[in-house]
Amino acid sequence: QLQASGGGLVQAGGSLRLSCAASGGTFSDYGMGWFRQAPGKEREFVAAITLSGRRTSYTDSVKARFTISRDNGKNTMYLQMNSLKPEDTAVYFCSASRPNGGSWYNPVTYTYWGQGTLVTVSS
Repeated sequence: QLQASGGGLVQAGGSLRLSCAASGGTFSDYGMGWFRQAPGKEREFVAAITLSGRRTSYTDSVKARFTISRDNGKNTMYLQMNSLKPEDTAVYFCSASRPNGGSWYNPVTYTYWGQGTLVTVSS
């Protein structure tokens, strides 16, 4: 089970940190990802992190602004979002999957999803 939190309303240029708390399994067995979905748009990949946290990947639009991380001792993943822009406005979802050969950029790869947390960036 995944529980996302930390969303809210922020002005452009501001920062937010999202958290995703996991329960019910061995957290370090799962690759993790963040996706987002804006109104009227498809769910899109934001960032992913490997089981150990040594490797990360980002969509181009958030590189150098967002940082994904995880604390396997706390069963929690984070997304630090800096220099937020109005186009970052979306519901953000955390996701998890055991490695299965699928692309970490593709939402169908992931088995488990959190409920989503809304991020609104005002201009």
